[in-house]
Amino acid sequence: MNPVRKRRLIVIVMIVAAAALAVTLLSMALQRNVAYLYTPSEVLRGEAGDKARFRLGGMVAEHSFKRATGSLEAHFEVDDGDARMPVVYTGILPDLFREKQAVIATGSMKDGVFVAEQVLAKHDETYMPKEVADKMGAAHKKHNVEDKPAAAN
Repeated sequence: MNPVRKRRLIVIVMIVAAAALAVTLLSMALQRNVAYLYTPSEVLRGEAGDKARFRLGGMVAEHSFKRATGSLEAHFEVDDGDARMPVVYTGILPDLFREKQAVIATGSMKDGVFVAEQVLAKHDETYMPKEVADKMGAAHKKHNVEDKPAAAN
């Protein structure tokens, strides 16, 4: 084989190997940061598995929010129509956080309680994250709950 062609072939093989290594490292890094969304009933059925970190989505259950005076630790329950999951969060909650509103909490399970690292609340009256809306819609169909008509603009 011609020395020039041999050198080009070696360079091409090294570039392909470096690109494969970079893609592998990137996919491994992204996979560790992925947080899947589950509803309380899915978590209780074991669908979340032993995932260290995931997102819990649903509605903040009515009369479930409690906070000790002088503390940033909040206790509430997330409801999907089929099940409730207790959540504990230490920090400042979003301004629009309230009972009977959509919420997504990112965190992990510890002793049967979801320990949230981050809590996101819906930002207006018509918004609900698509994943939560789809799962809540399935729960509404299951329990024959009528959807509210959309507000006219």
